[in-house]
Amino acid sequence: MIPNHLFAPWTLRSIVLRNRIVVSPMCEYSSAEGFASDWHLVHLGSRAVGGAALVFTEAAAVAPEGRISPDDLGLWSDEHIPMLRRITTFIREKGAVPGAQLAHAGRKAATAAPWKGGKPLGVHEGGWEVVGPSPVAFAEGYPVPHALSTGEIAGVIADFVAAAKRALAAGFQALEIHAAHGYLINEFLSPLSNQRGDAYGGSLENRMRMLAETVEAVRGIWAAELPLFVRISATDWVAGGWTPSDSVALARCIAPLGVDVFDCSSGGNAVHAQIPIGPGYQVPFAAKLRAEAGVPTAAVGLITAPEQADQILRTGQADLVVLARELLRHPYWPLEAARRLGHSDDRLWPNQYLRARL
Repeated sequence: MIPNHLFAPWTLRSIVLRNRIVVSPMCEYSSAEGFASDWHLVHLGSRAVGGAALVFTEAAAVAPEGRISPDDLGLWSDEHIPMLRRITTFIREKGAVPGAQLAHAGRKAATAAPWKGGKPLGVHEGGWEVVGPSPVAFAEGYPVPHALSTGEIAGVIADFVAAAKRALAAGFQALEIHAAHGYLINEFLSPLSNQRGDAYGGSLENRMRMLAETVEAVRGIWAAELPLFVRISATDWVAGGWTPSDSVALARCIAPLGVDVFDCSSGGNAVHAQIPIGPGYQVPFAAKLRAEAGVPTAAVGLITAPEQADQILRTGQADLVVLARELLRHPYWPLEAARRLGHSDDRLWPNQYLRARL
């Protein structure tokens, strides 16, 4: 894996990314019954216009009960496909690759959107029964989840497969399985939330089983020429929890199943975690997996300056940089980054904006 710079193209299976800048999945809490809207078209489309190479949707729930909030995007119904196809068509027309992130929120489901208080919702408030690997609540005030049976686990995996088929029908060219931030798959991985005594709990191998089976099932129907990402929380930031070394073992386990890139985030599974937040604080996880597991990685977490992003790639710490809040503040950040780093190219700029290039 040869180090590259921020504006070096990269081929992933049959897809060519025009640079190494990825729009992170970011919850918008702006859907009704899982449907994308004009908000999503403008939000995601503007980042494609802005020059990013790969534009991911927010976490799209694979089942209604897998939503973080009642306002989440969904891919549990064929009726969700037409508007998403409109969005992917626009993104592709602007030279970017549309990606979908598939998720199940597990025990952190059924909460209000942040600007509606963010608290767990009772059934009478529009919430629903939450599920998890074990009957262990996320935090005080959160409901105790129903522990999934092995048959129910198979049902969730089937939901991921069905959602992946819909993503393909909607025109997405990249897919990411969300196994981070304390949501269902991450809950199975971490010993903090997984206290099972069957084939899906206990040993590291057993705790990785649900994700491995999900990857294998999704890769089985996801087009062979299209890339598959997995987002992980590389550490729980809590003693006795999931560790970076566990993440290396995970990458070695599931990369052969057809995972093309590991998107390395952290935390989200314990409210008492002590996280040393700062610029690029999660980049070392991407570097560790890349070096020790020999897998392509994406770095995320307070990457804001073009020079910082470029240095991550030039020093071989990751293959992609994933930006979130910086692209909320500056949708056209890639265009300015190209100018500052000496890679300005008329092909990156939409014709309608060329007058502003110089």
